[in-house]
Amino acid sequence: MSQILLINIKNLLQVRDLETSYVSGKEMSVIPSIKSAYLLIDKGIIKDFGEMKNSPKNLENFNIVDCKGKMVLPSWCDSHTHIVYAGNRSNEFIDRIKGLSYNEIANNGGGILNSVDILRNTNKEDLLKQSSNRIKDVINQGTGAIEIKSGYGLNLQSEKKMLQVISKIKKQNDIIVKSTFLGAHAFPREFTNNKKGYIDLIVNRMMPEYYEARLIDYVDIFCEKGYFNIEQSESILSRAKELGIKSKIHVNQFNSFGGIKLALKYNALSVDHLEVLTDQDLIDLKGGSTIPVALPTCSYFLGINYTPARKIIDNGLPLAIASDYNPGSSPSGNMNFVVSTACIKMKLTAEEAINAATINGAYAMGISDKVGSITKGKIANLIVTENISSINEIPYSFGSKKISKVILAGKIIN
Repeated sequence: MSQILLINIKNLLQVRDLETSYVSGKEMSVIPSIKSAYLLIDKGIIKDFGEMKNSPKNLENFNIVDCKGKMVLPSWCDSHTHIVYAGNRSNEFIDRIKGLSYNEIANNGGGILNSVDILRNTNKEDLLKQSSNRIKDVINQGTGAIEIKSGYGLNLQSEKKMLQVISKIKKQNDIIVKSTFLGAHAFPREFTNNKKGYIDLIVNRMMPEYYEARLIDYVDIFCEKGYFNIEQSESILSRAKELGIKSKIHVNQFNSFGGIKLALKYNALSVDHLEVLTDQDLIDLKGGSTIPVALPTCSYFLGINYTPARKIIDNGLPLAIASDYNPGSSPSGNMNFVVSTACIKMKLTAEEAINAATINGAYAMGISDKVGSITKGKIANLIVTENISSINEIPYSFGSKKISKVILAGKIIN
């Protein structure tokens, strides 16, 4: 049957109209809901919902899912990941335990360039297999939309290989996938003494060729001291704008030195990390439509400062949260733990964290017209919880997922 009817829903969460693309400030503390509800899915789309007393009466025409005692909410929207990579960096995990910093590990030959070496020597089929296994895991943990970056190839062929794998994942799964070109993740070793040459390769060969091949939705840059400075970053953003590609930028992970102003100048969709945030940065962010994205499990894993999420929200700004799933600084895509960490460490309420991981996460991927809320006409990407007493149980149960079913594009996944 193409029609699925969810009945006896204890609480239908994140019910919004199509005009709401994100929520900001005090609005983030509210999740509109319907108690004792039903929801009708037709051909993968949310067709109708409302109070249970108004649900369809002839149940023979539907595939029935009885949600007694359970809540239903939109699936997680993870707007920042590096989930396509080869191997792992577990040795660096031990180095970090012994006290080495992120930059010290990178200077010793680890970090991003370590992953580059492994990926360049991994064939496309093996890379797809490893990455697809991770995708299956995050789907089972409730993620229904995901952004995936390249950035572990750092040459023309290997970046293309990554982007082709992302394209395959997009075609082979019901999860929504957005592809981001992150050639400006680090300077490859062969360009250590010719940084201008690598920037030229990015802007003159990589971006145009990948975009023409329809392999990328967005362009990203690691704008940080020791990686890509303001001038280098602007060269890439300027070229992306010429090509008509929207940008998303890593900024302020370790330093605040003008990356946010640059992102706003080019109307970036999001600015991600923001562990270091000045009062001037907050003032600047109020002047644009660029959404701040916090990555709490990266801070958890690295033991660095958390994004000042409370300050961002209290200043009336929107906030999204994402997993930053990658082999070096956040080797997990469990958005349930991301939501919990945002509450425990960044002092978000359950409502704020869920808004940040659903409707605002969708906005940070440019897909809030398709997913992120319970809205008629949106894709039926849903989480059915276990029997829970309140939404507070979702972040409270930080070591587990309170999920009984995942529905993607109207298909019951588990």
